[in-house]
Amino acid sequence: MRAISLFSGCGGLDHGFHQAGFNIVYANDIAPSVKATYEANLGKIDIRDICNVNEDELPDCDLILAGVPCQPFSNAGNRGSMADKRGTLFSQVIRIVDNKKPKVVLFENVRGFLSSKDDNGQPMPERIRYELKQHGYNLYFKLLNASDYGVPQNRHRVIMIGVRDDVDAEFIFPEPREDKSTLTVGNVISLPIAKGEKQEIWNLSPQSKTIAKHIPEGGSWKNVPYEALPPRLKKIRNNMQKYRSPNFYRRFGRNEIMGTITAAATPENSGILHPLEDRRYSVREIARFQSFPDDFKFIGATTSQKYKMIGNAVPAVFALHIANKIRDDLF
Repeated sequence: MRAISLFSGCGGLDHGFHQAGFNIVYANDIAPSVKATYEANLGKIDIRDICNVNEDELPDCDLILAGVPCQPFSNAGNRGSMADKRGTLFSQVIRIVDNKKPKVVLFENVRGFLSSKDDNGQPMPERIRYELKQHGYNLYFKLLNASDYGVPQNRHRVIMIGVRDDVDAEFIFPEPREDKSTLTVGNVISLPIAKGEKQEIWNLSPQSKTIAKHIPEGGSWKNVPYEALPPRLKKIRNNMQKYRSPNFYRRFGRNEIMGTITAAATPENSGILHPLEDRRYSVREIARFQSFPDDFKFIGATTSQKYKMIGNAVPAVFALHIANKIRDDLF
């Protein structure tokens, strides 16, 4: 089962598929910062803009993995959808799909994809379904939560599976697990750091450090005294209804499941604050929230780049569940 991986990042999706028995015969990403990490854990990666990759250069494959950058469809972005330059990356994937004709192509995107519209106002899922149909593929898609599949993090992602229309098989998404009792923040942070591994932590800004001192375990900026807030947050606190009651500086408690690990790792907009210490989680801790195994090494990048590559990744265990189902249903 030969797979081509596009927009591979540091390899969360690829790791899951490799564990399920797929052979990653080609991987590509535009970011030089991921190269050393990907190659230390998975194998060679081609660092190039996908637009400059000639499809005839690529090996034949049975599966294409395409975690197309999510910003055009993200609630946190400008929601530019296909009008955004990055939206054209979908057409780059289709160019390679047309050439290789794999049995299966997988796209992964954020929850906001479901409510996004293309440049003509058509709902994005229907646009993708139509586009894939024109190129000989039937689309299966579903919004999944990674914590339903053994990942200690509530991370919602849309998984889209295109199956070549001559394949006489139906894809059924894996069933969620029922017991999440072991997926808590407390269980993750209680694990010891491997002997000899440095605890690598991206320091908070002075302002964030000051704010964090006022936030208890399980709390947020709403616990911070008004007089301790910076002017911008005072303005928002003065009119919570106007700003739709944002929940900045969330500090998840040890009995909770972690929220979404983000590429930005900003304490204001993500739950990156450690429950007991006034700091971000370490590189290894967020890797564990993303279900990377401890022998997966993050190297050759700055600390902030490591947070970004981990936050951008598909959780490895989540990817394994999807990969196993694709293997069992379609191969």
